[in-house]
Amino acid sequence: MVMLFDRFNLPEDIYEIVFATKQQIIVAKLLIEHIKENDSEIGKTEMSMFATKLHEGNLITDIIEEAPYKGKKVKVSYNKRQFYDRILTPMKSMGIVDYDLYKKTYKLSDKLNKELIRIGLLWLRELNKPPIKIKR
Repeated sequence: MVMLFDRFNLPEDIYEIVFATKQQIIVAKLLIEHIKENDSEIGKTEMSMFATKLHEGNLITDIIEEAPYKGKKVKVSYNKRQFYDRILTPMKSMGIVDYDLYKKTYKLSDKLNKELIRIGLLWLRELNKPPIKIKR
């Protein structure tokens, strides 16, 4: 996943930096809250049940902070395949969520933070390199 951002207009919400649409932001927040409610780790079956609930439009939430939904219970619907392709897979590849192949569980992770620090160090290394002589 490619993450482009403008450092002068950086949102306060990590979800707005990572995801492109309001709907993706809402679904990602719901997923993270669901995992947090289960001691920051859920099984493969639980993830599938969450995705199915979304797909069928049976997931009800009150965490949406935008008008006209603020403070109201809202049914959220999101295609199951798109959930895996646009929400969960990018979260795994960025290090927000880890998948343990042996335990078959999804767990919240701090790897995104570590990778962003590593990226910053890569830039510092490049910044400090001497210039390359270019023949003209």
